[in-house]
Order: sequence, then C-alpha cells, then structure tokens
Amino acid sequence: MLAGRKVIITGGSSGIGKAIAISFCKNGADIAIFSRNEQKAKDAVLEIEKNKKNKNQKILYKIVDVSKSQDVEKIIMEVLEDFKVIDILVNNAGITKDGFLIKMKEEDWDSVLDINLKSIYNTCKIVCRNMIKERKGKIINISSIVGLVGNSAQTNYAASKAGMIGFTKSLAKELALKNIYVNCIAPGFIKTDMTGNLPDKIKQNILNNIPMRRFGKVEEIAEVAVFLASDMSSYITGQVITVDGGMVI
Repeated sequence: MLAGRKVIITGGSSGIGKAIAISFCKNGADIAIFSRNEQKAKDAVLEIEKNKKNKNQKILYKIVDVSKSQDVEKIIMEVLEDFKVIDILVNNAGITKDGFLIKMKEEDWDSVLDINLKSIYNTCKIVCRNMIKERKGKIINISSIVGLVGNSAQTNYAASKAGMIGFTKSLAKELALKNIYVNCIAPGFIKTDMTGNLPDKIKQNILNNIPMRRFGKVEEIAEVAVFLASDMSSYITGQVITVDGGMVI
C-alpha cells in the first residue's frame, strides 16, 4: 500500500510511533524516524528493519528536538537530501507533565506545548514546501481523545492536543487544492509503558468507561495511520478519527 513512499515519523523510536513505523515498513515505505534518544532510535531501526518488504527499503533515524525550529529544518533538509521527496509526515512526538493547574510549573506548561504542538508547526512548515512543489502529500497528526473531552490534571496536555486538532483542520483547508491531505488520529487509552504504570484502581476506572472494556493496542493506531497514508483515503481530509474502543461517542 505504501511501496516507495518516503516517510518522516516524529517520536518514532517507541510506543505508537514505532508501531506506525513498523506497519509502514511492512507496506513498503522508506522511513526516517525522529527521536531525542539515540540508543532507543538505533534499537527501533533494528526492529523496524526486520519488517522490510524488500531489501532496498531505507530505514533511517535522526536525533532532533522537534520543539526547536532551526534544528527541525536542518534535519528535514538532511532527510530530503537522501529521500528527495517527503510523501508522508506523521507527527507523533509528545510528552506529558501532568499536574493540577494551580500547582503546575510554567516550564511544565511550556515544554508540553512546545513538544506536542509547536513541533507540528516546525515540521509541517518545512515539509509542506516540498509537498506543495510535488503537488501531493499526506500529513497525519497524532492527537488524543483528551484533546476532545479534556482530563483532570492535564490542562497542558489537553490544550496541546486540542490545538493540534484545530491546526489539522485549518491546514487541511489551506492545502486541499494542492492534493495534500491533513488528518488527525485521536487515540484513547492505549496499552503502552505509560498506561502500564498506572495503579490498578485507576486502570479499572478507565476500563469501566470504555465500552469495549479493554485498552487499545499500538498496532490498532498504526493500522488507521496506514489507511490515512494510503490511496484508500483519497477523499478524506481535515478529519479527526478517534480510536478509543467507543470511549468518546
């Protein structure tokens, strides 16, 4: 489905980002993952490469802080030197620094907004130049159901993810006539290291609010990303697809 497509995935060295990279690799894409941790990136590349559709696929990693505009531009230009074009951009990088607002430190607000939201401004601004030149492209932003419904002690995270949704809808309108599609995936509670560390009581409270009574799997987010990245989604743009077991209906 993605044979020969050139892809950038931010936050691609673990969790949902790595699962998306693996699924894209299985479908024939060349991939550059962005990460802040070199060892995790190297390990992820080795794992992703096991899923190559053909031996000529390129799987790269780049170490970059996606909240830094100049660094992002430099790294994307390096990827373009290798790939020549960027067909697909997946903005997945994100962090949490939870806490009630009255106790939240300014740096915790700033860092979450910078990495989760400013990062997509940084990546899209540069990648869109190439996509507009080629008159094609797919941009997939990984938001969260928290951006739709909010969550206690996550005002910074919710603001960043809600901002991502507004950004996605606006950019989709800007680029629709240029054959560039911009969509959003809003995962619910997905089985990752973060949810694995939750106390059992909190896990059960969450499960009670999920009609399917289970956490999602990273592969289930990746499958939706493959669909949005492929030609099968040729009349879909500006949308937010929730993948949450029915939690937000």
